Amino acid sequence: MKCSRTGARYGLLAAVCFALLCFATVPSFAATKIQHLVTPGGIEAWFVQDATVPLVAMEYAFAGGAAQDPRDKPGVGHMVASLLDEGAGDLPSKTFRERLDRHAIELSFTIERDELRGSLRMLKEHSGEAFGLLQLALTSPRFDADDIERIGSQILSHLRRNSTNPNALAGRNFVKLAFGDHPYGHPSHGTIESIPTIKADDLRNYVRRVLAKDRLKIAVVGDIEPAVLAKMLDQTFGGLPAKGDLTPVPDIMAAKPPQSAFVPLDVPQTVVMFGGPGIKRHDPDFMAAYIDNHILGGGSLSSRLYREVREKRGLAYSISESLLWMDHSGLFVGTTGTRADRAGESINAVKKEIQRFAENGPTPKDLDDAKSYLKGSQMLELDTSSKLATGLLQYQTDNLPIDYIEKRNSLVDAVTLDQARAVAKRLWGQGLLTVIVGRSLQAAAQPAAAQPGAVYPAPQPAAH
Repeated sequence: MKCSRTGARYGLLAAVCFALLCFATVPSFAATKIQHLVTPGGIEAWFVQDATVPLVAMEYAFAGGAAQDPRDKPGVGHMVASLLDEGAGDLPSKTFRERLDRHAIELSFTIERDELRGSLRMLKEHSGEAFGLLQLALTSPRFDADDIERIGSQILSHLRRNSTNPNALAGRNFVKLAFGDHPYGHPSHGTIESIPTIKADDLRNYVRRVLAKDRLKIAVVGDIEPAVLAKMLDQTFGGLPAKGDLTPVPDIMAAKPPQSAFVPLDVPQTVVMFGGPGIKRHDPDFMAAYIDNHILGGGSLSSRLYREVREKRGLAYSISESLLWMDHSGLFVGTTGTRADRAGESINAVKKEIQRFAENGPTPKDLDDAKSYLKGSQMLELDTSSKLATGLLQYQTDNLPIDYIEKRNSLVDAVTLDQARAVAKRLWGQGLLTVIVGRSLQAAAQPAAAQPGAVYPAPQPAAH
């Protein structure tokens, strides 16, 4: 899923390397030309050359992601992403990791619904070593039995913790409510039941089908000559299969609201996740929806939902909402946490404010303020080499033009009040999909200490 980005698996990176690479400011990106680099071997990349600091940041993505997991084995893609940097070629895991650490090379992989993504960051002087280790990881992953067991145990431990984590439960049940048995509705990190069944052959088969050149996207920012980069890209990615063997994923519209689900969990604070069918990235109304979402619940302290739920009523510490767009669907999703005995009041406040926004849309001032904020914040989102590489990769996976950064603010300005109001009605006027995780209304009326370990039956949902 693409979101404000919106989240997911994503551990802390090596502290010193992270600080050097992610927080080294690279000025004047707005005026920097983005090159469309094509290597002698036909590998394509978007490239910004910058010698301000001797660093190179590369982001890359292979189409496929968790949507390519076998139906009976969710979590295969996540296991692959977790194991690709755990040994390759003739280098077992310990040796491979020591080679990375010796030169402060940051190599990582993550799984998303539609892509398996990778990140490589290094000092300029260690670029040859870094690209060489990445080439081994992509073309000769070991998937040794002891590494599979160790990483599988770590994933299982995380899944067990999440089985009592209200936010994780809300997220898992929300995508299930929205997408049912579609691949987007499956748990992308696997289940307690599926992870132990995943074997080395499953991982190798996934690599064979997904890690290919035909739908590979690459973005590079940093202190490296184009000819040198082209040679390294050919050496790194040139040995991959020309074409992948992806299982087709059908388009799907999220479930029609209103529908709700309740997950009983004996915790003092109730978590509420709400949302509904969203919008795809290339819909003509996307930018209007993006602006509307910022006004309604987009993370700032001036959003409608924040003012209504947090400031006016004091029902929650925070509340936010995001647009999530995927290759085959779209959602808007919001989340908040509230005291168990005020959960009903909080949900009603959210529903009423969203209904009010759907009926009336933004005011002229709302629209002007949102445009000003979104235009001004763009450069802050792209002010380091790592951020810019991530942004350029996102634009590629969204199939946007290479000059999108230059055009983006004019697209924001072009949204009219009538368009914004029509989109508000279209997206937020259908009601909500709602997942509630917490104590039942009857239990919430009593002190939590009076019911140790209690599990309460779910009330009848509004609709399914």
